[in-house]
Amino acid sequence: MTARTKKAESHDAEAQHDTENPKQDPKDTSNRIKDPKDWTTGSEPMTGAQASYLKTLAEQAKDEDAYDPDLDKAEASQRIDALRKETGKA
Repeated sequence: MTARTKKAESHDAEAQHDTENPKQDPKDTSNRIKDPKDWTTGSEPMTGAQASYLKTLAEQAKDEDAYDPDLDKAEASQRIDALRKETGKA
């Protein structure tokens, strides 16, 4: 097998792999960014990671009221986005 043949086979395998990857399919909208209010799990309690990051951002923004331990996932995400903009992290 020549180096040229090997390179062509490698390229063909990569091309085939790309077309089989569902994340590469432009028609597939299942992995698109959704508005938090449309999340199916948005009403669940915020995750530990969200709580930690929200608390950090609230401290950096010097906004004690921004952190509320009773927020759900969607509310926490929206508040994180707002604080990221406010603190220049967005």
